[in-house]
Amino acid sequence: MISQRWRPIYYAAITSAAIWAVALAGYFVAKNSKITAEKVKAYALSVDLSQLSGDARARAIQKLADMLNALSLEDRRHARLDRITGSWFEKMTEQEKGMFIEATMPTGFKQMLTSFEQLPEEKRRKSIDDALRRLKEARNQSLQDTGTTNMSTNAPVLSPELQAKIRTIGLQTFYSQSSAETKAELAPVLEELQQVMQSGRPFR
Repeated sequence: MISQRWRPIYYAAITSAAIWAVALAGYFVAKNSKITAEKVKAYALSVDLSQLSGDARARAIQKLADMLNALSLEDRRHARLDRITGSWFEKMTEQEKGMFIEATMPTGFKQMLTSFEQLPEEKRRKSIDDALRRLKEARNQSLQDTGTTNMSTNAPVLSPELQAKIRTIGLQTFYSQSSAETKAELAPVLEELQQVMQSGRPFR
């Protein structure tokens, strides 16, 4: 039997242990439930979209979009650069591609495009250059981290043809007139440009 003197200490120890157990359980549940680029890739590889139809196909595409949207900025950038969803995108219909792109673009990117087009030409050019530079640095770092050597670190993150069209036509107009495939290629640049715009540098 526990003496009257030690009983409060005993109960306090049990309570403390229970709190720590709950906290640790919550931590591991949160850690395991966190969406990462690796989990998105695993899901994309585990499902053959061509074998799905109807509601099952729509749910699978929506799940992939939700997983991408749940990624951190760094993991999302990695997923974009690694073209994790490329195999799915090729199997989507044009309507599915359009819906998927709209669903996975960051919140407020259309407003960002409007604000971007209102900048002076020199600042628009500088902002695009900054976005491309940041994206290239992120890609090169990813290549170094994974030890990949089959891609030149000098390769552009966006084809010269698209860069020329963006600068000539205007980003907002070009995006609105582009095919789903072109929008998919532009997506990483648009996300990086949004980060540049949100930093406030173009407005200084």
